[in-house]
Amino acid sequence: MASLVWFRNDLRTQDQVSLKAACDAEGSVIGVYFFDPRFYKESDFNLNVDIELPFSRTGKYRAQFIIESVEDLRRQLDEINIPLLVFHDKPAAVIPSLIEKHDIKNIYLQKEWTRDEIEQEEELGQALEEKGLKDQVKGHRFYDQFLYHPDDIPFDSFDKIPKVFTELRKKLEKESSVRDLIEIDNYSQEAIDVENTDLPTLEDLGLETFEKDERTAFPWKGGSKTAWNRLQHYFWKTEQLKSYKKTRNGLVGTDYSSKFSAWLAVGSISPREIYHEVKKFEKEIKKNQDTYWLVFELIWRDFFKYVSLKHREKIFDIGGILQKDYDWKANDKELKKWMQGETHENFVNANMKEIAATGFMSNRGRQNVASYWSMHREQDWRIGAAYFEHILIDYDVHSNYGNWMYNSGVGNDPRNRTFNIQSQADRYDGDHEYRDLWLSE
Repeated sequence: MASLVWFRNDLRTQDQVSLKAACDAEGSVIGVYFFDPRFYKESDFNLNVDIELPFSRTGKYRAQFIIESVEDLRRQLDEINIPLLVFHDKPAAVIPSLIEKHDIKNIYLQKEWTRDEIEQEEELGQALEEKGLKDQVKGHRFYDQFLYHPDDIPFDSFDKIPKVFTELRKKLEKESSVRDLIEIDNYSQEAIDVENTDLPTLEDLGLETFEKDERTAFPWKGGSKTAWNRLQHYFWKTEQLKSYKKTRNGLVGTDYSSKFSAWLAVGSISPREIYHEVKKFEKEIKKNQDTYWLVFELIWRDFFKYVSLKHREKIFDIGGILQKDYDWKANDKELKKWMQGETHENFVNANMKEIAATGFMSNRGRQNVASYWSMHREQDWRIGAAYFEHILIDYDVHSNYGNWMYNSGVGNDPRNRTFNIQSQADRYDGDHEYRDLWLSE
């Protein structure tokens, strides 16, 4: 008898609720991860527009980061004799045979609620029913991607989640607390005889290989080991955390911000782990507005997840959660110029060239290029969001679509803001260092 841990965007062994529950259950533990082909094909999001999106759903930068993260997870699990099976296939096509082969009684996984993840689970349920296995196995789903757990927030239901971030933040800080970390350090099991499975390459996923651009502000690999090395550098070795709020709007270099977002997106490090490390830093080194601001940003991340839980599929609607009726356009030439950094705004161009060359862009840059696309050019904001889904190393469905709605006047911002891009460039790149870096060619 065995338990199966279906890893998704929770690629770590520490502070991992699903893995802990499986280890506490009777029998052995097996892990599995799927490079589901639907996430690597051409974007099929129903935009109801006349143009075809010239990119896949997951691009080479994020795909490589995921491959590295899964490889690191396998090494972590090997240390406690838990095998990780990896498949380039849909879960519904593989899990039924794993259940039969390994006498699996329980499946543990992180709870998700957006379209594609729900579709994966529904397909699996249908496959199990067709094979007569539905009564043999029990599923256990856990919310495990939050700083403040949904069971601990001071609201009766997700429908009560406030429209404005500040209201949510103040309620959480006053009436909720962050949970302690979950450890499985003492767990071990006898080696299990399972089939050998290889991780796919970029070519296997239909993507091209690449060399990292030496100018990138995100030069790191995926995986918990690298995430913790980064945290040690940013917190303890350089103590950059002490100036986070002051430098976070930077544009050039690796240390103007924490850069934790990519590891958070795939779950190689949890927001709780970062939070408790901040508290340790505040106790041992210094507590100030800068250290608080990193936690502040983790709450922003929670906010967009709660917005997604509250509004579900509306976060993908053209009218957003506000159901605003704007006259959005969809133009091939506009999209090409924006993606290639050939607009009339050189600050936008520099940022778009950076993201095309590296898969990363600063938060300040993202706000400006999004405002340019949706508010200046009045192009369908969902096309911009779909491109970010393709290109960003640190793509997270909730933060991505939440931020795009926010910057496009259809989300949670009570002000319908439009960025003055020239003013932003003067303020944040007054010496042209950033634009010279990316536009020199």
